[in-house]
Amino acid sequence: MPAARHHSNKRKGKRKGPTMADRADRHRLYERSVQDTEFEYDFVNATFRQLRGRTPQVLREDFCGTARMCCEWVRRRKRNRAYGIDLDPEVLAWARRHNLGRLDTDQRARVVLLEQDVLEADTPEPPDLVLAMNFSYQVFTRRDRLRDYFRSVRESLADDGVFLLDAFGGYDAYREIEEETEHEDFTYVWDQHHYDPVTGRLTCYIHFHFPDGSKLKRAFVYHWRLWTLPELQEILREAGFRKVTVYWQGTDEEGEPDGIFRPVRRGEADAGWIAYLSAEV
Repeated sequence: MPAARHHSNKRKGKRKGPTMADRADRHRLYERSVQDTEFEYDFVNATFRQLRGRTPQVLREDFCGTARMCCEWVRRRKRNRAYGIDLDPEVLAWARRHNLGRLDTDQRARVVLLEQDVLEADTPEPPDLVLAMNFSYQVFTRRDRLRDYFRSVRESLADDGVFLLDAFGGYDAYREIEEETEHEDFTYVWDQHHYDPVTGRLTCYIHFHFPDGSKLKRAFVYHWRLWTLPELQEILREAGFRKVTVYWQGTDEEGEPDGIFRPVRRGEADAGWIAYLSAEV
């Protein structure tokens, strides 16, 4: 441990001001780091239309957090309605104050946030689309519990509804590593802190580092099971979904991800990948 510093009399009594970490809003930093709701809206809207031949209107966002996707949904079309489901009253209060607060009166009236368990989610109307993004469903670490969740989603959907979720993997997903992404005024740190190959349990943290040297450690904590794509497809079918499709991201001429996800039956053994799955009633 470094020795304590001695201060001159001139500086004695002066208090250091708040650091950038002290002033930081972890929810806003999360949105800036990992969410791209404009892209997500385009993908889920286009995928539903391709699968069902009609335009979806009613969205349910499970594990909605700050409900940013709900807000994006109602901004895009005047008939769109959104229901956000989350168990955390603190983050729902933040969503109402910061994200719903930016909507106009009509848009705000078409978003309903519900403090509910996703296993027992009850919306006033059956959703066309249910989303479980940012790998949030991996909180269910037992196969039977994950199947129960998928079954509850299927039973809640409209007659031609679609369930969409994302997944990640690759050989780096099993490593205990930290990855840093630089932003203009902070650094996002994804910390795969511990992985247990016997149980598939994965503990991850999100940290934020700032130019003044301050840090927001463990701003978000995740205790997940790292489910594989074959497992997810099997469990979705066990839950009663008729058809399950995997969407794999392509690459550009330089071999970098191009942001275009297409239906596939085979993938590639990449170090790290993100994919989407659709499950049809």
